[in-house]
Amino acid sequence: MGRLLFKNMAFYGYHGVFAAEKEVGQRIEVDLELHGDFEAAARADDVELGVNYVDVYTIVKDFVEEREFNLLEGLGVAVADQILDAYDLEKVVVRVRNSYAPLGGLMDYIEAEVVRNR
Repeated sequence: MGRLLFKNMAFYGYHGVFAAEKEVGQRIEVDLELHGDFEAAARADDVELGVNYVDVYTIVKDFVEEREFNLLEGLGVAVADQILDAYDLEKVVVRVRNSYAPLGGLMDYIEAEVVRNR
């Protein structure tokens, strides 16, 4: 079993409960953990046998930039499900962060974590 990490991918998206969030948008950050058997791809050094990093990045980018979600959790679930559909993985962990949620006070960020197992 191996693990691939995609750390702090940053996009601009129009997500949130409030109309202003969907109108103005904000920076959304995403981390992924992909757990699976990468042995065959690693030994052959062949991207066709494993996970294509560009494809995974594009999946996340499309969900964040092209769709609208009220909840970070909804975005995380959609990304996790799509990646599990695209690849033979044991587990996917998605963390979605928003540093600009209008909560009426200061904070570093809100983060939703979604874990999906096959």
